[in-house]
Amino acid sequence: MFENLNMWEVGGLLLVALLIFGDRLPQVIGDGLRMLRNLRNMARNATTDLSRELGTDIQLEDLHPKAFIRKHLLSEEDEEALRKPLQSVYNNVRSDIEGVRGELKDVASGMDLKSAEGSSAKAGPVDGGGTTAPAPRGAAVDLDAT
Repeated sequence: MFENLNMWEVGGLLLVALLIFGDRLPQVIGDGLRMLRNLRNMARNATTDLSRELGTDIQLEDLHPKAFIRKHLLSEEDEEALRKPLQSVYNNVRSDIEGVRGELKDVASGMDLKSAEGSSAKAGPVDGGGTTAPAPRGAAVDLDAT
């Protein structure tokens, strides 16, 4: 519950709690823990009653609707029959996405080559000292001409 709080934040919360509740803080903490214990017992009793009524072993995690249906109402054959049409759709979408990813990589690598060629073309001609002179200001560079 407090795993994402550091030591200073927990200390700050305790200080605020002490300021708000004062001398009653131990009693408030005890009441909170008692309430949490009662809620756990109520949940345990509810799962026990539900297990007894349904005649199966149910855990608290099994009360999620998807897990409940998967575990108690569907057989393995029914679940496979439900998954089969969706699996083919999933495979088709996945192959389409892989194709688009490949095309995007090709376009990106092509753009990298053109930008590398464009940067060398923008540098202009080499002067007598072996350095490149900047391109004239008004000169247009055609990046598509290869």
